[in-house]
Amino acid sequence: MIAAARLVLIALTRFLVGGHARWVGSEPTFEQRIYFANHGSHLDTIVLWAALPDALRPKTSPVAARDYWGKGRLRRFVALNILGCVLVERKAPAGSDPLAPLTAALAEGRSLILFPEGTRGDGSSIMPFKSGLYNLANTHPGVQLIPVFLDNLARAFPKGAYIPAPISCAARFGAPLQLRQGEERQAFLSRAREAVATLGRPGEV
Repeated sequence: MIAAARLVLIALTRFLVGGHARWVGSEPTFEQRIYFANHGSHLDTIVLWAALPDALRPKTSPVAARDYWGKGRLRRFVALNILGCVLVERKAPAGSDPLAPLTAALAEGRSLILFPEGTRGDGSSIMPFKSGLYNLANTHPGVQLIPVFLDNLARAFPKGAYIPAPISCAARFGAPLQLRQGEERQAFLSRAREAVATLGRPGEV
């Protein structure tokens, strides 16, 4: 039943918005990775996950906000049982480690899908990245960091929409990024953000 539901979700995604992968700076591999992308739509998680090859999806967990993806039986079922999400608190209680679920998933050998902006933008620009990506890069230097640009998702399913518009979308996967020795947090986050933004300008890739 779960396998069939996954196939239906992928087929529906392809039918509505496309969302096919464009590997312009890297290739699919079983190497452990953190895919980090711009965030402009609630479809982003599904589209990026669906863009991965069949063999990689079972080992790749999208990181999703518990206040949205954990709300309601259907949404929670899709997040946990179909997508295999790691749910996190956007406003973690004082004294807790908001990255603990991500660290646990990486320790299990899983790859992650991460949206470092932390919340959806309007698609006109990429908001500054929050520090989670830097912290994970710092504590897990052996995990590849792959920038991804999700093209047209904010137009296909913007904030407030109930039905996706039939606009062709794509997921562009770029070249691996590494945290440089001694690189400051903000310098790294700005460089990572620019790597995603550059993928949104195909003539520069």
